[in-house]
Amino acid sequence: MRAIRLVASAAFRESVRDRVPLTVVGFGVLLALASYLIGQLTAGQDVKIIKDLGLSALSVLGLLIATFIGIGLVAKEVEKRSIYSLLARPLTREQFVVGKYLGLVMTLAVNLAAMATALYLVLWYQHAIATPGQRAAWPAPATDIRLLIAIALIFAELMVVTAIALFFSTFAGPMTAVLLTLGLWIAGHFNADLRRFEEVVDSPGLAVLARGVYYVLPNLAPFNVRAEVVHGVPISASHVGLTSAYALVYVAILLLGAMAVFRRRDFK
Repeated sequence: MRAIRLVASAAFRESVRDRVPLTVVGFGVLLALASYLIGQLTAGQDVKIIKDLGLSALSVLGLLIATFIGIGLVAKEVEKRSIYSLLARPLTREQFVVGKYLGLVMTLAVNLAAMATALYLVLWYQHAIATPGQRAAWPAPATDIRLLIAIALIFAELMVVTAIALFFSTFAGPMTAVLLTLGLWIAGHFNADLRRFEEVVDSPGLAVLARGVYYVLPNLAPFNVRAEVVHGVPISASHVGLTSAYALVYVAILLLGAMAVFRRRDFK
């Protein structure tokens, strides 16, 4: 555990020092402020727009961090050949993979927290300047606690994306790994359509294949509860619990796969 903790803390410090997360967080803060300005142009819809754009920014910018930095954490070690000195220490390849993953997850948590704080400040300000009549017309309070549920599910989704990026980075080049990760992220949000594929085709073989692909690809649609939060629709505890459990299981499978591939990789 000590070796994993050291790798995780080193990966976290390396990621925090990188300009990319700082730039992305700065852009997220600006986007949260811009969402407020845009909201002022739409009477009665300002809070909805701020919430929708703010949560979308959290998701997309978090995706960029998870993909590019997640892949770079392993690629840099291989390109700089520092992987040799690391693995020469009392550090197994499995500990290296898990440590890198945990370090990036910590980086994601810090960045999401910063962007979420900026979003809440904008919403708090909107609440402060609104009249009682305007507040009564909102489907949910400006600083609705359900925003935290949406952010937590975004974080769980990004944990899955990070594991995907790390898995591909153990055997593919950086550009290939980025394309594969982004491709799976896109496919994961439309994965539910494969479950109903048999309703639109007459071929039983294609239907079985589509059902198999449905169970293999990550199902990321349940992590998106922006519409519910924006319109004040309740989010059940069972949905949050099952979705979080799915994320943990999928992450565990991906990490096991990454460790198996990395264990067999020859760096000579």
